Amino acid sequence: MAQALTFDIKRYAINDGPGIRITIFLKGCPLSCAWCHNPESMLPTIQKLYTASKCIGCQSCVKACPMDACVLTPEGIVTDPDLCQLCGACAEVCPTKAIEMTGKQRSTDELLGIIEKERPFFEESGGGVTFSGGEPLYHADFLIEMLDACGDRGIHRVVDTTGLSKRETLLKVAERTELFLYDIKHMDSAKHKHYCGAGNERILGNLIALAENGADIRIRMPLIGGVNDDDANIEATAAFVASLSGEKKEVNLLPYHNIAVKKYEKLGRGYDKGEMHEPSTQRQQEAMRIFGKHGITATIGG
Repeated sequence: MAQALTFDIKRYAINDGPGIRITIFLKGCPLSCAWCHNPESMLPTIQKLYTASKCIGCQSCVKACPMDACVLTPEGIVTDPDLCQLCGACAEVCPTKAIEMTGKQRSTDELLGIIEKERPFFEESGGGVTFSGGEPLYHADFLIEMLDACGDRGIHRVVDTTGLSKRETLLKVAERTELFLYDIKHMDSAKHKHYCGAGNERILGNLIALAENGADIRIRMPLIGGVNDDDANIEATAAFVASLSGEKKEVNLLPYHNIAVKKYEKLGRGYDKGEMHEPSTQRQQEAMRIFGKHGITATIGG
């Protein structure tokens, strides 16, 4: 029985595919996008979150830590990363949830039990299960086992992916998936590497192969002012999407926001937004117009 590290389970999801869905978020991603709104999804390991504003200085965590890794300072609780074993004892006793752990190993059987409880909502709305992340293809064996099990139960399956994986893996997943939500972040590979930590050649090549394979695909494009919302990139993206095999793909434009700043703080990481900013309403409308010029229906959100 396969296992994978999850960091969230979202019930009653309405933006991750058709109908009412349950979205399973798997931890670990091969990209490190500068705008990521789930920074806790990047590493495929359990992590500790700390919110200094919630800490009341009770030192329950200090007393509970078996490795003496927690220390109360004038700035709040400081954890020695060399001593901490991420056992979660500190989080269990924290009365204000100033300390939390993100990342939980779950088996296919455990997740199937959770998914089955949502079946009445699937049947009523035409929904199902969506696997997201992080990057679900990062956990290929687990993902395939889950997709097979959901397929055997007649549950609609969606995979939300960056597309950065071995093509063989992607096509195996395609045999078991009704719909892909596929990210295109930037058409310029050098800029993609600068902002996301890797080039885009494999991502775009895999998308071409997936379309040629007849997969049902919905494109998702984060629209980020100062990064990828210029006319040249939107034109290039629209032309590329229009060239894909099969029916014209729908595009969901996801405007940038910086509401994840607090998450970065909890992880003890800084958040440098640089030139990134939310695109204006006018810019969003212009982006939709450019896609429309190429015969592509683009909507805000989704």
